[in-house]
Amino acid sequence: MKKVWISLVAAALLAAPAAMAETSAQVSKHAVQKAEKRAKNEQLEVVQEAVEAVALTQQVLVDLDKKNVKKAKADLEKAIGKLEVVLEHPDAPALLPIDSSIVATEYIGDAKSIEKSLAAVKKLLAVGDVQAARRLLNTLQSEIDVISVNLPLVSYPQALKLAAKYLNEGKVKEARDVLEMALGTLVQNQIVIPLPLLKAQALIEAASTVAKKDKEQALKHLEAARNELKVAKALGYTSSSDTTYKMLDEAIEKIEKEVKGPNKAEKLFKELIEKLKEFKENATKNVSGKKSEK
Repeated sequence: MKKVWISLVAAALLAAPAAMAETSAQVSKHAVQKAEKRAKNEQLEVVQEAVEAVALTQQVLVDLDKKNVKKAKADLEKAIGKLEVVLEHPDAPALLPIDSSIVATEYIGDAKSIEKSLAAVKKLLAVGDVQAARRLLNTLQSEIDVISVNLPLVSYPQALKLAAKYLNEGKVKEARDVLEMALGTLVQNQIVIPLPLLKAQALIEAASTVAKKDKEQALKHLEAARNELKVAKALGYTSSSDTTYKMLDEAIEKIEKEVKGPNKAEKLFKELIEKLKEFKENATKNVSGKKSEK
C-alpha cells in the first residue's frame, strides 16, 4: 500500500475523559467509538453532478461498444453539462468527491504477537509464498481509514470536451481512448488514523482525571497506554513529530513514579498529553493515488 504521510485529523477525534472511573478496556473502546463517529460526521459529501458525470462517461463507452454514436454524443453532452454547472461555482474545489467511505480495522493483540507475525511473514517470503505473506501482513493494522474517490475538475471536463470533438470528427477510437484516460485520472485519497495512538492518548487523559482519587486505576491506564504505544510502534505507525516512542515511554514512567509518590503530576500529565497529541496528529496519514473506474 502506498503511503504519503500528512496530518489532517484534529484532536477533536480523541475521546473525552469519562466522568466516572472506567476500566482501561472501556476507555479504549469508547475512544475508538467516538473517533469512528467523528470520522463519519466529517466524511466528504459527494458532489452529485460529478457522480453523474462519471456514470455518463461510462455509459458513453457502452454506447460506443454498441456502435451507437448518436447516443454516445448525447450522453457525452449531458456529462459535460453536469460539470459545467460545477465549474460555474466560484468556490468549486479542485477535486470533486464522487465516493466516500469509512473502514475501521482494530488489531486485537500485543506487541509480542505482532513480532511473531512479522517473523512468520519473513519465513513465508523466504520460501516464495508471497500471497500467504501478504494475507498475514494485511492483519497487521489497527486504524480508521477515511477513503474518498475524487474527480479532478481541472482536467476531467477538458477531456470530455476533447472526446466530444473527436466524435464529431468521426474519430471514435480517439474519443474512446480519451474517455478511458479520463476515468483513469480519478484520484483516491485515504486518511489513515492509527488507533493505538488514539487509545494511548485517551488512556493518559483518563489517568489524569482519576490520579488523585483512584491511584491504582490511574496506574492501570498508564500501563495500558504504554502497551498501546508498543503496539503502534510494532505496527509501524511512525510520526514526523520531534517526539519519539522512547520519549513518550520515559514520560509515562516519570508520571507513574509521581503518582506512586507525592502524586503531583498535573503538569506532567499536561505535557505528556500535548506531546502525544502532536505525535498522533503527525502520524495520521493520507494515502493518495490514481484509481481507474473503468
